[in-house]
Formats: sequence, C-alpha cells, structure tokens
Amino acid sequence: MKIVTYATAAGTRLGAVAGEGVVDLTRHVPGTPGDMISLIRQWSAAKPRLTQALGGRADQVLSTIRLRAPIMRPGKILAIGLNYLDHIEETGAQRPTWPTFFAKMPTAANGPFDPIEYPAVSKELDYEAELVVVIGRRCRNVPRARAGEVIFGYCAGNDVSVRDWQKRTPQWTIGKSFDTHAPFGPWITTADEVDPHALGIRSLVNGEVRQSSNTSQMLFDCEAQIEHLSQAMTLEPGDLIFTGTPAGVGMGRHPPLYLKPGDVVRVEIDGLGAIENRVEQASGAPRIE
Repeated sequence: MKIVTYATAAGTRLGAVAGEGVVDLTRHVPGTPGDMISLIRQWSAAKPRLTQALGGRADQVLSTIRLRAPIMRPGKILAIGLNYLDHIEETGAQRPTWPTFFAKMPTAANGPFDPIEYPAVSKELDYEAELVVVIGRRCRNVPRARAGEVIFGYCAGNDVSVRDWQKRTPQWTIGKSFDTHAPFGPWITTADEVDPHALGIRSLVNGEVRQSSNTSQMLFDCEAQIEHLSQAMTLEPGDLIFTGTPAGVGMGRHPPLYLKPGDVVRVEIDGLGAIENRVEQASGAPRIE
C-alpha cells in the first residue's frame, strides 16, 4: 500500500494511492486518524479496513493534488554517512568500522515536490539520494534478525547538505539540518511490498543523471542500522532513517559541482516513486513570530 499526506482547502488529509488516483481514507474509513504517525501506531487494526477501501473509486486524481511530506513533523530524523563504498572512495574517507550516524532536525522535513532553500549563508549546497526507512513500532534493543518487524515502510529522500557548514566541525548536524533540507516521499510504501536491498537508486539534476546505484551496495543494511540505533535509543512510530547515499554527489566532483538557485533535483528509487525539488534562494531576513 502507498499512503500519502495531501493538502486540501480544509487542511491535510491521508490517502492511499490507487492507480493514478488517491482514495481519501478519512472519507471512506470512519475513524481513520488524521495524521500519519497516529495511523502508523494503529496500523494493525486499521490495515484491513483500509485495504477494503482501496477497492472503491478514487476521490482525487494524483497528478492534481499537492502532496505534503508523508510525516510532516517526524519525531526523529536519523541519517547514516559513508554507507556506500563508492561514496566513501569519492570523499577520500576511511571505511568506517561502525555506522556513522548524525541527526537532521525535524524542521528540515520537506514535501516531495516543495522547494529546497538555497541558504543565504552558503554557496555549497549539495544533494544526496537516499532510501528512507519509516519506523512502525516503538522499540529498543532490536536484534538484526527481528528488525524487519519494526519497519513500517520506505520512501525516497534527499539528504540535502550544506557542505561548508557540515565541514566546520566534526559534528555534522547543523550542516545537515537547514530548513527544507530533508524532502522525502512521495508516499510511504508499506514494507510488505518492498525488498529494500535490491532497489535501483538515482539522482538527477536538471535531467542529468548524477548518481546511479543500487541499495544492495550499502555497507550497513537497513536491519543493521536499526539494530545499532536501537541499542542507544528508543525508536518510535514515524521516526525516519536516511540510509546513506551512493557516489556522484556534487562534493565528489573535481572541481565540486554544487547546486544553485533554479536547479531541479530529482531522486528516483525503483518501486518507491520519485521526488523532485527546485532550489530557491532563501531571503535570510530575520523572522520572529
């Protein structure tokens, strides 16, 4: 099942993709929660009713609606660096012994087709195509063999990175957490429909292929990442894990080839769909609310 969060005049709603359309789950399944995290928490009870609703007629044409970030404010966004061998080689880094995790702040979450801000304070804006794991169950100390039990689904994502800010200090969090710099979607494809370790993954900038690889090339696969993280912290429904990027990022070019305002970045993952975001100049003006 492919589940979306989409905008209407009355606010955001949850839907399920059916062919070229979207079924309004709130309309057809009374009692459906109004937000994705609540739906994930109740998934075991809700899934049979939602599956039945998909047999009906779509309420909206998919191409005519605005898709929002499937989870508009994730509790945690965790991301792994240096997880594809070809990317490790292009950065000149050493192969890590342990998974190298950092955090992206929840305010970085962005819709699958919404603009990416070009920061007023940097000219080193980069892209990273990534498979995103959506956690489905509250969990701790999950062994690798059982990690699949806590995965709700998968998305395409872009770990947008401000390289000079990332490289200022050993900690990457700020350079990875600018507002709008974690677009993902276009929907959540539930885990029962996906083999996460055999997916073609690509990024394109203005139609030019920049990255092209397969998730089978991960150094630490999805289950290993969950095992590692859950030894340290409780993972909760709706948490996101950005699982690493392959070679071809702008920083790895000679000379580096960074994004600029007007560029369009597309991330495609086989079976999961594509996201596409235009780079737009941020004003940098003060804002106090």
